[in-house]
Amino acid sequence: MTPQMPQQAAWSKCPGCEEPLESGDLFCGACGYDLSVVPEPPRDRPTVVIGARVDWPEAPGADGSGRPGALQRSGEVPGTDSGGRELPATAVRFDGPDAAPATAAAPPPVQEPGTAERFGPAAAGASPAAGPDGASGSGSGSGSGASEPAAPDPRAAGHSGGHSAAPPPGAKLCVACRAGHVDPDGYCENCGHAQPRERDHMEQELGSVAAVSDRGLRHHRNEDSFAVSSTALPDGSPAVIAIVCDGVSSATRPDDASAAAASSANEHLLDSLPRGAHPQQAMHDAILAAASAVNSLAAEPGAAMEHDPHRHQNAPACTLVGAVAAGGLLVVGWVGDSRAYWIPDDRSGPPARLTEDDSWAAQMVSAGLMSEAEAYADERAHAITGWLGADAYELEPHTASFKPDRPGVVVVCTDGLWNYAEAPEEMAQVLPPDAAGRPLHGAQVLVGHALDGGGHDNVTVALLPFAVPRQGAGSA
Repeated sequence: MTPQMPQQAAWSKCPGCEEPLESGDLFCGACGYDLSVVPEPPRDRPTVVIGARVDWPEAPGADGSGRPGALQRSGEVPGTDSGGRELPATAVRFDGPDAAPATAAAPPPVQEPGTAERFGPAAAGASPAAGPDGASGSGSGSGSGASEPAAPDPRAAGHSGGHSAAPPPGAKLCVACRAGHVDPDGYCENCGHAQPRERDHMEQELGSVAAVSDRGLRHHRNEDSFAVSSTALPDGSPAVIAIVCDGVSSATRPDDASAAAASSANEHLLDSLPRGAHPQQAMHDAILAAASAVNSLAAEPGAAMEHDPHRHQNAPACTLVGAVAAGGLLVVGWVGDSRAYWIPDDRSGPPARLTEDDSWAAQMVSAGLMSEAEAYADERAHAITGWLGADAYELEPHTASFKPDRPGVVVVCTDGLWNYAEAPEEMAQVLPPDAAGRPLHGAQVLVGHALDGGGHDNVTVALLPFAVPRQGAGSA
């Protein structure tokens, strides 16, 4: 007979971050919480019969009379930390019941009746510059009149009785234990759990443009990035920008490459459009600026893999696709296989794909060697032939200008989305009808569609609504 392993308690949500769990999960996919060590929920205990007497033990008195003694504050009772070591004496010590304090200290503030206990810098009674141990940033650890820190958070494991559990200003708390501080490497100093990366899921809405990026369900990090912004042309009319970049996973530091490209292209457009540059020329130059930013990553000292003999062949790389709505024009620019789609608001007109992939499949179709179905069914279909990076071939940014005759939405996305809605008609079916008025919600729906389809890649999408002014009476 095979011995049975102890059954893990069934949990519907992660005890650390409350992320929904699936049956059989051993670790939380969001925060990394080790579910195998979660204690079994306590079983229901019988309720005490009403009217039955409960014999509570009598509280010991300080003078042996049986009357309750004085309340003890944190730090006055010896204790041990989580490793069993004795805690250092940090509070006022008394040599005996009737002895005077060894050092004078101001009494702690008395909490008003009915006031809820608070944790954090505001409740610690210290200045905003106070560090994690309650000492002020000026270095005066215990000046006269200094208020005593609030009681430590009982949820914090291994806290010192006389130390405040409040984190320093701006410090992050662990999503698993909710008590430990997160170190620069992304791990909790208390329980050791890895924290979700900031880029695992990003959302931004800026006026009429919005973007969402998600790590997906199979990748260990998010190598996509985006930038959305708006500015004004010299005549005061608005210009709205959306940039989406996809890091090349086979290259070094793809996440850094996509972030650098998106930021650089966006900054160039914000600088050139208000100065009167034509949107299409501005987009072309923005892609060159993005390429320069990615190229510079390969030359950063200490950043490349110094012991990799092929590091010159493995420079940081990414793709880029961007869209600008300005002056009645819709301008797109791209390098690689990230795409832009046009979806009319009323759906009476046909949707369209506005970009052509720099990929093996697209080359086969363009050369007439394969049909589109045959090319994209090949395992080499997604091998890109154009990208931003120091080891790229001669860079040829693609740009195109359109003048739509009706309002619609531009879908700017990585292949993590269009793999699940490749044809323009498929993308139009997934995009909510009210996406022009609710771009963030529309982007969330599209990312959700990719995750529901399997989420095999990072998913990033930006929605840029394009409005066409209605012609008044007598206008051409």
